[in-house]
Amino acid sequence: MTAHGTTPPMATIRHRHIDTPLGTYVLAAGDDALIGVWREAQKHFPVVARLGEEAPQEHSVLDAAASQLLAYLAGERTGFDLPLAPVGTPFQHRVWEQLQTIPYGATTTYGKIAEALDSPRAAQAVGAAVGANPLSIVVPCHRVLASSGDLTGYAGGTQTKEALLRLEGMLLS
Repeated sequence: MTAHGTTPPMATIRHRHIDTPLGTYVLAAGDDALIGVWREAQKHFPVVARLGEEAPQEHSVLDAAASQLLAYLAGERTGFDLPLAPVGTPFQHRVWEQLQTIPYGATTTYGKIAEALDSPRAAQAVGAAVGANPLSIVVPCHRVLASSGDLTGYAGGTQTKEALLRLEGMLLS
């Protein structure tokens, strides 16, 4: 990830829609890094101006992101190798960095992330940062559960979270 809160100049942001088994996703990137992966119409979907213009036929970052996302959803990949530059607060970046440490096929809780950040009483703030994650799936916020094990809060919908956990073998079909 890049410096906290930085974003490529608006003129360089481009986006692309891709159809996946989970619905249509919108990918957005600057010239050198992915800044967003959102399920169309999900909670926290960015304002259209933030997406920039439709990408040209070829865009190296969006091409790689689309290819890796489709391979992940097909069960052919367990992780992503992409340059990332999400925009957020320093606290959000700390939470998103913790999300990237959760292995494929594993889960954690909001409370455990708060503890890892040396803020054990910040589970709700962690939940808000997880919910605001602009790089869904790529930064695996779907792997975070409530302390009870419930599939709470997922910006792309709990059915999507359930499908992703099933794909990773954490839920029975």
